[in-house]
Amino acid sequence: MTKNIQPFEFATVPAIQTEWSGAQRLGETLTARFKQRNALLVTDAGLVGAGVVTPVIAALEANGFTVLLFDEIVADPPEHILMSCVEKARAANVDIVIGLGGGSSLDVAKLTAILIGSTQSLAEMAGIGKVTGGRTPLVLLPTTAGTGSEVTNVAIITTGAGTKLGVVAPQLYADYVLLDAELTVGLPARHTAATGIDAMVHAIEAYTGRHKKNPISDVLAREALRLLSANLIVACHDGANRPARESMLLGATLAGQAFANSPVGAVHALAYPLGGQFHIAHGLSNALMLIPVLRFNASAAETLYGELAEVLGVGKDADSFIAAMVALLDGSGAPRRLRDVGIPEDALPSMAADAMQQTRLLINNPVEVTEADALALYREAY
Repeated sequence: MTKNIQPFEFATVPAIQTEWSGAQRLGETLTARFKQRNALLVTDAGLVGAGVVTPVIAALEANGFTVLLFDEIVADPPEHILMSCVEKARAANVDIVIGLGGGSSLDVAKLTAILIGSTQSLAEMAGIGKVTGGRTPLVLLPTTAGTGSEVTNVAIITTGAGTKLGVVAPQLYADYVLLDAELTVGLPARHTAATGIDAMVHAIEAYTGRHKKNPISDVLAREALRLLSANLIVACHDGANRPARESMLLGATLAGQAFANSPVGAVHALAYPLGGQFHIAHGLSNALMLIPVLRFNASAAETLYGELAEVLGVGKDADSFIAAMVALLDGSGAPRRLRDVGIPEDALPSMAADAMQQTRLLINNPVEVTEADALALYREAY
């Protein structure tokens, strides 16, 4: 006997284009889609130094765009960098925002596109559905296969001494996303591993979410996990492998669409203090916390983990799924212990207390997580 489909809503960006070397044709592509020509390009100095940004700017300028370059993005971007970007964009009368980079660059681009014309403060936007008004047209090009920020309605900024502020709003969905896997070819193996595992965490947590799990996110999460698991090791060890890079980028985007509608849980909640307090990259933070949380959730998510084991082709039970994920992490070369990335043991209690502030995420976890549980999970990861 079939069950009734529970009510759900699924939202995503209106347009995604996948094209190898597509960034080199960005000006031509955007000319056909947008009338605006005064562009802000948000990126980081590393991509500028690597020569990734210059041909993109050239392609835009050759098609009549004026380009203001903002390349001050750092990992876990602090609020003052965001506001500097907004102020420069306002002064230049920017009318279209382009984000090029990893999740940090894309998140700043998303929030800048809203803040340019808004009277709201960032603090007033924090939380779910608090943004009022519209935004400047927004284009996103990811250069890592990980965060899925290009297709999510979420942006994260570091405030104060290390607290992370999250904005969740439909205005954060971009107008146009370009997936050019050629942009990911220069990504080092360690970053390829961390961002790829981050994307797999998105798929897993979307599939096992407690409240908003839905059939569309399920399909996307399963396909994302299939693509990512089959190509992670190849991409880490042969970074110029085009099929692997394309599969990783597509997998990360599918996982992003999945978790934008079926939000993530305890892995992310426990990862945030690693970034906020110790500036560990987001993808690596998730990689470090994944296995302890999988084991913690196994009793409640046993059936779902079994289904994901079938996606990986390793069996039909939770133990096989977790073992396969351990093998993927080991094979990727990503650090496995908190001590390996310089986190002191005496910081674990404050991290556990900090993680409890992530109620937006913890509520989605298959199992309730107390502060004592969080501390035990950090100790297991240590």
